Amino acid sequence: MTTAGRRHRIASDATAAALRVSLQELGIGAGDEVIVPSFGPGAPADAVRLAGATPVFADIDPRTFCLSPEAVAAGVTARTAAIVPVHVFGHPAPMAQLTELASRCGLALVEEGAEGGVEEDAGVIARRRAHARFLDSALKGVVVPYAEPGARHLYRQYTVRIPGNGRPDRDAFAGALASRGVRATVSVPVPVHRMPAHRSGAVLPQTELVAADSLSLPVHPGITQRELTHIADACNALGGLL
Repeated sequence: MTTAGRRHRIASDATAAALRVSLQELGIGAGDEVIVPSFGPGAPADAVRLAGATPVFADIDPRTFCLSPEAVAAGVTARTAAIVPVHVFGHPAPMAQLTELASRCGLALVEEGAEGGVEEDAGVIARRRAHARFLDSALKGVVVPYAEPGARHLYRQYTVRIPGNGRPDRDAFAGALASRGVRATVSVPVPVHRMPAHRSGAVLPQTELVAADSLSLPVHPGITQRELTHIADACNALGGLL
């Protein structure tokens, strides 16, 4: 796919090495800036630094957890050379809007490919979606994952938001679930822009909020309906306690 003077490239996978190769093949390096998310894996920012360029962190849409096109547009400068969106937890990044922005500004758009370069089995995806639909309908007191209309959400993670006072309540909620036999995980314990290798003065309020109050519940293909019901019951029992 061709944009205004630059190419839309799909990296073979989302590792820093693969993304670096894609950036270098587009001629991106020293003196260039590349807009990346801070909520999610560190590979995009790592790849930008490995290519010799500077990562610039943009904020996210707090519903999808993916890059906000408005935040990306606000981060474009004369040095911006590319955008590296990430499909977070299986929700696709807003590629139509980002492609339009890249075309208008003459930027490269480097999109991650399938994890490990391999497409997932359709049956696995269907089971995760079925599990997600059940939890969507059964959970009370937490904010269930959002999917944009028409988006093909893969639910690699089923990530809810815990209302309350951010990280303390989220961590207490996770601990209470663990005591009930439910193993929930914090998928992004530290946003990338706060990691030592990439620490910056970026102001990313939505990234900070979502990192503080989000928690991922199990929806792997092998989970049983009984286990899903137990997860929902355990979460709902905590709704009024935190």
